[in-house]
Parts: sequence; structure tokens; C-alpha cells
Amino acid sequence: MSQLNNALTLFFSLMVEAIPFLLIGVVFSSALLLFVDERKLVAAMPRNPLLGALAGSLVGFLFPVCECGNVPVARRLIVQGAPSSVAIGFLLAAPTVNPIVFWATWTAFRDQPEIVFLRIGFSLLIATIVGWVFSAQADLRPLLQPTVAQSMAAPQGRLGRRSRRKPVQSTEPASELLQSGTFLLNSSGQPMRMEAVGMQAALAASSITTKPLGDRLQMMLDNVVQELRELGGVLILGSAIAATVQVAIPREVILSLGQGPITSILAMMLLAWVVSICSTVDSFFALSFASTFTSGSLLAFLVFGPMVDVKNIGLLLSVFRTRAIVYLFALAAQLTFLLTLIINLYVS
Repeated sequence: MSQLNNALTLFFSLMVEAIPFLLIGVVFSSALLLFVDERKLVAAMPRNPLLGALAGSLVGFLFPVCECGNVPVARRLIVQGAPSSVAIGFLLAAPTVNPIVFWATWTAFRDQPEIVFLRIGFSLLIATIVGWVFSAQADLRPLLQPTVAQSMAAPQGRLGRRSRRKPVQSTEPASELLQSGTFLLNSSGQPMRMEAVGMQAALAASSITTKPLGDRLQMMLDNVVQELRELGGVLILGSAIAATVQVAIPREVILSLGQGPITSILAMMLLAWVVSICSTVDSFFALSFASTFTSGSLLAFLVFGPMVDVKNIGLLLSVFRTRAIVYLFALAAQLTFLLTLIINLYVS
């Protein structure tokens, strides 16, 4: 009975700390998605691959979305003709490199400020490197789902000239694995998918920002409600898992696993991938392991989870082909492991 009471206490404490940040993140990101025209943003992005990757990674400060909302925004940037380095940099960095996540992480780890700054720094570095690597693919369309490839603007070459390559044609059906953050609700309350061919791309990029203010506010409210339903469920599940792990698994097992410089990192990366908790609240989840796991492993959880997790794979499959997701996963995992291993071996 005492174990149950301890688990419930930990569960509710995680929920109380995390819910305000989830609410702020959903409201803020929904407002920006509906009131900011990405076309102007794309036009201002540098065409140099490395600078483009860095700029795209920093766009999260303008679009503070979690890993459920970053995929639709990245898709919209791609459709508007953003360089691949910009889109990939944003995709990986936006869930972490934004003011809401910084604030939430600072609140959770105020006694360990190095965790806060290393999280932002590592996320920015990894996103920039991966975006730079993807810039070698001058035309991103072969790595995209057919519906996205057919609706995107003509790609830009390294010198800013339009590519003459014909659009990718394919009879492969578009992925139906669409989850939170990929649709708004129309006036009848039915899901209005933003991945649909042609019209949806135009809607996401231009029509929304030209609608009357009242309509945009209503769409924003509908989007907030939908996101809270789905992300709130993920938060509850993640908090329950964290509380259960802390109480049910013997402390000796956790300590033996969590104190190894390599095993602790691998365990927390796997946990981040499976739990799939929102980046606006995952710092409170990680905090529950702070006394038993190494600093490097906590960073691995905080850096890797927002980039690639189980629930995000469905979203990624709505935009990218499988091999592109494998590339993203492998590069992000290797860089995260190397950087956090350095922390465990030479800093902790």
C-alpha cells in the first residue's frame, strides 16, 4: 500500500508541475501556426547549407512547438520551398530550442543549470549537423512522400536557381499514419487534415493567414482543444510510467543501470523513444531520475526524445519516406550518444 501511495504522490506531483507548461506550449504554438505566414520566413532564410541549417534550428524561437507540432510546420516549410537544411534543422531543433522548453527545463533543473544549457546547446548542434548533412540532397523530393513531393515548390539549387528536375511521380499511396498536430477541425467539428493533396498545402501556407480574425481565432481554439486532448493523454501515460518505474523496479537495479557511463545513456535513450513524452514537460519526467542516473544520460533523454520517438514516427511517415527517417534516427542517435558520453566520461 505504501508503494501505491508513493507512486500516486509522484504521479500527481509530475502532473501538477507539467500541465501549465503543456497548456502554454499548445496555446502559443497554435497561435503562431495560424497567424504567421511561412512564405516570408522562407524568403529570409540563408541559402548556404550550414547557415541554413543553423537558421532553421533557431526558428524554434519563433515557432515554439513540441515534437507533435514540428512535423506539420516542417512540412509547410518544405512545401513553400525552404532548403532541405532549413527544414531538417527546424524539424530536429524546434521541440527543444525554444523559450517554453528552456523555461520548463530551468524550472525542473534550477539546481543543475548546466543541464539546461547543455540541452539547448547539444540540440542545436545536432540539428545543425544533421541539417547540413541532408543539404547534400539538393532535391529533397525523392525522400518525401509522393503527396508532399508533388505539392512542394520547385527546389532551389546551391546558387539559388530553380531546379529543372521534374517532380517526383509515384503511385505509392500516401501514409495514413497521422496523429496529433497534423490537422485542424473545421466548422462541423470533423478533422480537416493538413496533409491532403494540393488544397491543404495552400491552406496551411496562405489561406489561414488571410482569413478574418474571428475565423482564425476559432480555428486556433479548435486546434488547442485537439492538441490538449491528445498531448494530455500522452502526458498522463508518461507520468504514470515514470512513477511506476521509480516505485516498482528495485532501487539496486536502477542504480546499477543508471550509474554506468554507457548503459545509463542507452537506457535513457530507449526510455525517451518509448515513453514519447512532450518536450514541454519531459524535463519533469527526467527530474525523477536525477538522483539515480548520470548527468549524461539525463541529457540523452532530454536531447534525443524530442527528436525521434515512437509517437513521432507516425507523423514523420506522413512527410518522409522510410529511408529518410532511418537516416534521421541514426544520425541523431549517434551524435546524442557521443556528446553525452563525453559528459559522462570527462565532465561528470
